[in-house]
Amino acid sequence: MQTSPALSDIPPGVDPKAVKRVLIASVVGTAIEWYDFFLYATASALVFAKLFFPSFDPVVGTIAAFGSFAVGYLARPFGAVFFGHFGDRIGRKATLVATLSIMGVGTFVIGLLPTYASIGAWAPVLLVTMRFLQGLGVGGEWGGAVLMVVETAPAGKRGFFGAFPQLGVPIGLMLSTAVFKTVASLPADAFYSWGWRLPFLLSVALIAIGLFIRLRVMESPVFEQVKASRQIVKAPLIELLRRHPKDLLLTIGTRFAVDITFNVINVFVLVYGTTRLGLSRGLLLNAIIAGCAVALVTLPLFGKLSDRIGRRSVFLLGSVFVAIYGFAFFPLLETRNPTLIVLAYIGGIALSQASVYGVQSTWFAELFGTRVRYTGASLPYQIAGIVTSGPAPLIATYLFATFGHTASISGYIAVTAVLSLVCAWFLAETFKRDLAADMDGDGAEQALGDRSHAHSPHPLAR
Repeated sequence: MQTSPALSDIPPGVDPKAVKRVLIASVVGTAIEWYDFFLYATASALVFAKLFFPSFDPVVGTIAAFGSFAVGYLARPFGAVFFGHFGDRIGRKATLVATLSIMGVGTFVIGLLPTYASIGAWAPVLLVTMRFLQGLGVGGEWGGAVLMVVETAPAGKRGFFGAFPQLGVPIGLMLSTAVFKTVASLPADAFYSWGWRLPFLLSVALIAIGLFIRLRVMESPVFEQVKASRQIVKAPLIELLRRHPKDLLLTIGTRFAVDITFNVINVFVLVYGTTRLGLSRGLLLNAIIAGCAVALVTLPLFGKLSDRIGRRSVFLLGSVFVAIYGFAFFPLLETRNPTLIVLAYIGGIALSQASVYGVQSTWFAELFGTRVRYTGASLPYQIAGIVTSGPAPLIATYLFATFGHTASISGYIAVTAVLSLVCAWFLAETFKRDLAADMDGDGAEQALGDRSHAHSPHPLAR
């Protein structure tokens, strides 16, 4: 039987079927989670201001809708702490089943919610509550999905393998955008009365598929070693804060370069492009889909590059590109040329954002010891969202309203990318670390720096 390209570099003696199941489960699960999460982003730009916040004028209604979008980011750190606690104590697999289920419930209920015209102020209250539930689910999802892959990957290939859960973002965004684009082509009355609900209701079928796949996956072998040696930490969050305060703060800082560009071009520009530039929703949604499709190739390539030159090196170069590209993106949009607009989105999603996002999953996992790795990888990712992803559309809206041009938004992207570059500079290079080396006789974590484990027995070796 021929081995797939993603598994062709697994060393002899390692069961490729076990690794393949983990890869598939992580990609499918994260794609479904992000499909659910991004549906809300698209709907907040195109639907919710009209149906759930109609008592406001159009600008204030849009800001209110983006504010409810940001609530999901406020909830994500709580999900990271809660599910990180159980992921580090009980296991990665059981926790990931729970996060997928919670996310599915929140998304499905949004598709059933009555609007402001039916129940008044209760409509936005219920909408925000479900958005909070979505945030809890995705807050615990990403870290666990990454660890399942990174802790299973063979030595020297963790960057490449660890980029696969990152594919969940472009797949989820591409799927949610394609589905929303389909229903958005309905007549306006049909779209605003029932059409917008269909993508949310579809989530229940996707969640069922994801759970079926995820329940068949084995537990992370590295975590099983910790569990077998009775080195489970009682309070992972406290242990994390005690042992890794510097890494925690610096990893939060690296998220700026990743999150802000992504949410500006995929959320804010849906409003800016249609209302200010007169671009069609279909063109912008097609451009997002094209960017995501190319990112399916570039994300693993950036991960593979990090296996050769290091996570930190790739991220530093990517941060420089992010800072520069913001000044090219908006002029390309303003040409109103469909080809250039699609190229602008490919550059924004598949190059600018992917160059920094493709290595962060593995880098975050390698920075923290096994006993606190779920909490350690999840918490900075989700805390950063409060000050990066969530407010980005609001800040971009404010900057444009205040200055009347997009150069201020490009400057916002550049300044935050430089901040991430500085934080990355002070983080350790980790691509040669031994993930299982944080266990000693009394359970203390050992920071072994760049010690390679290329000749260590793989935990999935038969």
